[in-house]
Amino acid sequence: MFDSVKTLIEEHQALQTELSDPALHADARRAKRVNRRYAELSRIVAAHDAWLAASDDLEAARELAKEDEVFAEEVPALEELVQQTQEKLRRLLIPRDPDDARDVIMEIKGGEGGAESALFAADLLRMYIQYAASKGWKTELLERNESDLGGYKDVQVAIKGSSSDPAQGVWAHLKYEGGVHRVQRVPATESQGRIHTSTTGVLVFPEVDEPDEVAINPNDLKIDVFRSSGPGGQSVNTTDSAVRITHLPTGIVVSMQNEKSQLQNREAGMRVLRARILAKQQEEIDAAASDARKSQIRGMDRSERIRTYNFPENRIADHRTGYKSYNLDQVMDGALDPIVESAVSADEEARLAALGSES
Repeated sequence: MFDSVKTLIEEHQALQTELSDPALHADARRAKRVNRRYAELSRIVAAHDAWLAASDDLEAARELAKEDEVFAEEVPALEELVQQTQEKLRRLLIPRDPDDARDVIMEIKGGEGGAESALFAADLLRMYIQYAASKGWKTELLERNESDLGGYKDVQVAIKGSSSDPAQGVWAHLKYEGGVHRVQRVPATESQGRIHTSTTGVLVFPEVDEPDEVAINPNDLKIDVFRSSGPGGQSVNTTDSAVRITHLPTGIVVSMQNEKSQLQNREAGMRVLRARILAKQQEEIDAAASDARKSQIRGMDRSERIRTYNFPENRIADHRTGYKSYNLDQVMDGALDPIVESAVSADEEARLAALGSES
C-alpha cells in the first residue's frame, strides 16, 4: 500500500505549485477542487514524514545501543511509535469517499409513534444543530411540517462547513446518521408514566457544489404550485407560494412551502432535488460495485435501525458499531463526536478488510 505514497507526494508538490498560480483562483470551482485535494494529500504527506522520522530514530537507537545500553531502553518506545505512525499512514491511504468534503441536506421524518415520534424529530434536529455549532458549521432550515404538539412530521435542514479538508467535511461526519433512530422514554402525552418506543427516520444527502454539476433537463420537471398550509407566516393560505417539483425520470418529488415567495421555495426545492439525484446516482454506482467494496456503515437503508436512545437509563447505543454510553443527556446537547468516531473507525476497518481481500 505504501508504494503509492511517492506518487501522492509528487501530486502534492504539483498542487502546491498550482495553488501559487493566481490564474487558478480566477476559476472558483477549480480552485475549490485543488484546495480539497491539497488538504487531503497534506495529511498523507505529514503522516509519511512522521513515519519516516520515527523509523530513522528507531534505526539510530538500535545502532547506538550496540555501543551504549542506555540507548537500548529507548528502542521499545520507538518501535511502538513506528507502529502507530505506520498505522495512521495506512488508514490515510484508504481511498476516501469522494463526497466527504461536501455539505449535506438532512431530512428528519416522524415514523412509528405518532405525536411522540414528531417530538423526537424536533429533539434530533436540535441535537444536530448543536453538533453543527460545535464544529463551526452553519445550518439553514429549508422546510418544516410541524405537528400539533410542536414537533415535526418532516423537517429538512442544510448544514454547511468551511474546511477544505475532506476529513473535516460535513458529509464525512454525518453520512453515518442515515437510518431509523429508536427512542425509548415516557412521552409528554403519556399520563400514566409508561415508557413508549417510537422511531424517527433520518436521511442524509451530500449537497451539490454547483447547480450544473447534476444535469437536469427542464423538460423532465413537473412543477406544481399550491397554497401553503400549517404554521408559516402571513402568506399561508393566501397565495400560491408553495412548490412541488417532480423529476419525471427518477420519480423524485420535493415539496417546499417554508418561504413566503414561490421563487424562494422553488430554489430551495431544486437544492434538495439535486442532492437527492446525486445520492441516487451514487447508490446506483455502489450497487454496481462488488459487495467487498461497499462500506458496511454508509448504507442508506431507510428501514435499518441504527441507534437506540433510552432516556430512563440515560443510555445511547449504536447497533452497527456496538458503541454504547450512558451520557444520552450530553449527546442530545450535541456531543456526537465519540459516536461519529466509532462509525468512522468501523468504516475504515471495513475498507481495509476489502482492500486486503483484493490484494
